[in-house]
Amino acid sequence: MEALPRETIVDVLEDRLRTDILDGRHPAGSYLPPERRLADGYGVTRTTLKHAFGRLVQAGLLETRHGVGTRVRDYARLGGADLLPMLVRHDATWVREVFEVRRGVGALIAERAAARGTRAQRAELSALLAAVRRAEGVDAVQLADVEVHRALARATGNRVYVLLTNTLFNAYLPVRSLLKGPFTDPETAYERLLPVVDAVSAGDARQAHAAADTYLRVTEAIMLEGLA
Repeated sequence: MEALPRETIVDVLEDRLRTDILDGRHPAGSYLPPERRLADGYGVTRTTLKHAFGRLVQAGLLETRHGVGTRVRDYARLGGADLLPMLVRHDATWVREVFEVRRGVGALIAERAAARGTRAQRAELSALLAAVRRAEGVDAVQLADVEVHRALARATGNRVYVLLTNTLFNAYLPVRSLLKGPFTDPETAYERLLPVVDAVSAGDARQAHAAADTYLRVTEAIMLEGLA
């Protein structure tokens, strides 16, 4: 193993170990080599190694058993959606799978928001949609669009939908700069999202589902083109 540079050594070591785990060099369920041998191989101290281990334990990739050793966690079987940002950062092909879930969940959220949203929540949606139109610059438009979707989730009255929405957005944050295609023009972004908000405001659950499905498919195609 190649010795690591001394700059930000824990960060570099964490990244190297994470890559080795996600690439399968340390398979799920396997124990890592003894700390002293692993530290020597990477050219770091055992203290540095322990710090990197601590981060990866917190990330859900490792588990340490006192007196036994450090084992690679079976994250594919036991992990949660909180791992997605890390997985997307490592392999952008995860984005397609994130988008598949985004379509299904997003359309269902719009349907529930139409059926359950209060007058105040519908007014909030209209105000947030207007902010998309006024936004200046791609980043601002993209973030304004995100806030509309967060408000749709809140309008369902179901906090799990809110957390799922946050999770899905967080999942593709590592590649957000490559997914700006739908947000280059604020007026176009506004027009795409308008049918969803209109259907929710009208309380038309079926139309809200259909409008959200269309919106999500169209924007997904544009974003995946940018990612490619």
